[in-house]
Amino acid sequence: MAELARIKVEPREPLASEVARRLIDYLMSGEVQPGDRIPSERQLTELLGVNRPTVREAIKSLGFLGLLEVRQSSGTYFRGTDSDVLYRLFELGLILGERGAHDMLQARAEMEVVVAGLAAQARDKAGVELLRTRLTVMRDCPDEDFPEADTAFHAALDELAGNTVLRDMLKGMRAMIQRGWVERTGAVRPREIAYADHVPIFEAVEKGDAEAARAAMAAHMEGASRRLREALVQRDDA
Repeated sequence: MAELARIKVEPREPLASEVARRLIDYLMSGEVQPGDRIPSERQLTELLGVNRPTVREAIKSLGFLGLLEVRQSSGTYFRGTDSDVLYRLFELGLILGERGAHDMLQARAEMEVVVAGLAAQARDKAGVELLRTRLTVMRDCPDEDFPEADTAFHAALDELAGNTVLRDMLKGMRAMIQRGWVERTGAVRPREIAYADHVPIFEAVEKGDAEAARAAMAAHMEGASRRLREALVQRDDA
């Protein structure tokens, strides 16, 4: 007789969280400006097809995060987004969701590879010496300072590459990944592995070998992203 596997039903996300996510999409669409009043609870109830307490709970959550402001007898207003608000939203998984968050890891990895190649092509004496200094700091700094030293190494690569768009995009991604995941899961790799990953990147940039720099960064990103995903799974299963 053929075996029947147990049916696994994924737990449904709380309705208020779904409403909050829908409101975030609306607020981030670019059509709502800071200071604008959003639809009333009654209007949102009709538009979203949910009950009023659920809408009220979602608005309260976004107000607590600093995204909305409820003014008595006036309505609910969009406060805008600063970096701290975005970090908090990201940490709670309200912006990207699980799939989007993993897509961000992939996008960041691809951009880091591009930057490494550009840095090797554009290398100069001052840039290489700065990168060497940042690598030395990674090797010698106290454990608690290592994440910052790691980020500083990548920032030096950004400056050497000379692409301001990639630099600014990666700066934001690194900050959100650091604050949104790493601080919640703890270290995702032994320090020795993390430092060793960066040595071939530096050596390739120093030689001006763009292909080797891209390959070294790709290997670093593959390992770092895999370990971070594993840490997240372990946290969620705990």
